[in-house]
Amino acid sequence: MRLDRPLEWGEIPRDSTAEKQLRELWETPAGWRGWLSTVDHKRIGLRYLVTAFIFLIAGGVEALIMRVQLAQPNATLLTPEQYNQLFTMHGVTMIFLYALPVLSGFSNYLWPLILGARDMAFPRLNAFSYWIFLFAAIFLYASFPLGEAPNAGWFNYVPLSSLQYDTGPNIDVYALGMVLLGISTTVGAVNFVVTLLRMRAPGMSLDRVPVLVWGTMTASCGNLVAVPSVSLAFLMLWMDRRLGTHFFDVLNGGRALMWQHLFWIFAHPWVYVVVLPAMGIVSDALPVFCRRPLVGYGPVALSTVATMLIGFVVWIHHMFATGLPALALSLFGAASMAISIPSAIATFAWIATIWCGRPVFRVPFYYFAGFVLLFVIGGVSGVMTAAVPFDWQLTDTYFVVAHLHYVLLGINVFPVIGGVYFWFPKFTGRMMSERIGKLAFWVMFTGFNVAFFPMHIAGLLGMPRRIYTYAPDMGWSTVNLITSAGSFVLAIGILIFLCDLLYSARHGASAGSNPWDAGTLEWSTTSPPPPYNFAVVPTIASRHPLWEGRGEQEGQHEARSSLQEGLVLDQGREALGTTIMEAEPDVILKMPEDTCTPFVLSAFATLFFAGLALLEWWFAASMLVGCAVSIIVWLWPERSLIQREPQHVQDAGS
Repeated sequence: MRLDRPLEWGEIPRDSTAEKQLRELWETPAGWRGWLSTVDHKRIGLRYLVTAFIFLIAGGVEALIMRVQLAQPNATLLTPEQYNQLFTMHGVTMIFLYALPVLSGFSNYLWPLILGARDMAFPRLNAFSYWIFLFAAIFLYASFPLGEAPNAGWFNYVPLSSLQYDTGPNIDVYALGMVLLGISTTVGAVNFVVTLLRMRAPGMSLDRVPVLVWGTMTASCGNLVAVPSVSLAFLMLWMDRRLGTHFFDVLNGGRALMWQHLFWIFAHPWVYVVVLPAMGIVSDALPVFCRRPLVGYGPVALSTVATMLIGFVVWIHHMFATGLPALALSLFGAASMAISIPSAIATFAWIATIWCGRPVFRVPFYYFAGFVLLFVIGGVSGVMTAAVPFDWQLTDTYFVVAHLHYVLLGINVFPVIGGVYFWFPKFTGRMMSERIGKLAFWVMFTGFNVAFFPMHIAGLLGMPRRIYTYAPDMGWSTVNLITSAGSFVLAIGILIFLCDLLYSARHGASAGSNPWDAGTLEWSTTSPPPPYNFAVVPTIASRHPLWEGRGEQEGQHEARSSLQEGLVLDQGREALGTTIMEAEPDVILKMPEDTCTPFVLSAFATLFFAGLALLEWWFAASMLVGCAVSIIVWLWPERSLIQREPQHVQDAGS
């Protein structure tokens, strides 16, 4: 139905019956059944965030243990095998179980709110992506307590990871766990793409989409192309190890180098997958504290897409030392340097936004400004390794480790924590502490640079990566001691942040709907948002709908009025579908109810992979039957999805 009058932002229709009906339609039931069956994007987003931070802590603890081992020469805290398992699981945890899932948490929670929708396009698929991620993580960690964790590095090079060199279950668990994790990443990417294309608020054309959406959209498209490559590589490796194939067995006609190609075709674009959404967080939140829109929205959005496109043609710079032809080295070296151009565009846009604005020095601003500095340092060291002769000297040294941490940790963690401070009021309705937040930032920023900048020096001094100890006369003792000390300072900073987070969740000051005076659509709802997000489907007319109407110029009131109009869809769980380019109203989508089926399907899928790892074929086959039954139940038609207007309604039951 259409309202008789425009509503103010976040206002619920005065007819309490209508509001109560919307809440009953969309609210997840209380209790354990509701906890397992919910498809609410907000709950799923928070689960991603909490789970990812748990793995950040786990990966951090693993790193601290390794830094104690390396703080002094000839240390004996860890055996070589223990160190191999620890640094492998540290890499797997930070790269695959923290870096992308934490960004998926932000996007899952914020996308429908930012886009003016009531949920993601495929709510059940959204729940499935989380459950399969959680079970894949448990699967990967299951062998760790038994001393049989993956031990060939997160890159898992063959022939080191082949059966003749590693006969235990370590590599099998890693290979199958990564295939399982790839399912989660793929279905999540599909959901993001369809949500952007079909679930935007009326008036939100593609040139009005926030940069966070561009970042996650670009990363999702990259995942759809890159993840099949690494999933195929891990499946082929498991077949080599357990079914007798010879894809990577040189003695039987296979090619060991093919592993590196398949892996890095995935792993280098993955760097941008875990960076571009974080850059989107900065691009959207930083202008709020500069009190002006982002400088160069169009170039920043285009640079986001260009970064991912170029990222698919630079994987060879990980293989400069493998003996490839000189022409290939030259072409990929040039591409590796060219990728700095779109990154520089975004960097100059952030600096110009600060320079041309009126910065307000709140806690999120500190993290975003610190990110810009770390981004420049990580980018410069990356361009240096794009020079082939320079890379030959530094390949597999701690210089590369330093660059990797500046890119994957500094460029991810600082925007993420800044984003937590920024959107925490929306998540919980409470504010985090300004004083403690600034303390945490300075401790983290100091600890990060003390920990990782000396690694550049260690690499220049010739210290190779992946070694568990070293002799006292190598000249690396001082830089390793400084790095280890900085690592503990960084850990203290993260601990301060986590304490502030937990305390503020219960005792923080009340935030109100829009404590930062931000301009994007998610701040138009209450904090936290109601189960249905928007009582009225909003119609927008600019990139910053909440900043429209500032001042008294003629025509602004008219724009403001257009933002208040919209539809109330209360005949069941319904959402508005819009056209791809201009976001014009198109169809009414019937959204599915809560169900435990995604959880059950994820459990069966995980047990199927466990059967493959144990070579229990009967068990794997029975779990595969369970998967098939779960899918049938999932797709079985429901009465709630009966079309209300057959000529206009599209079934969105997935």
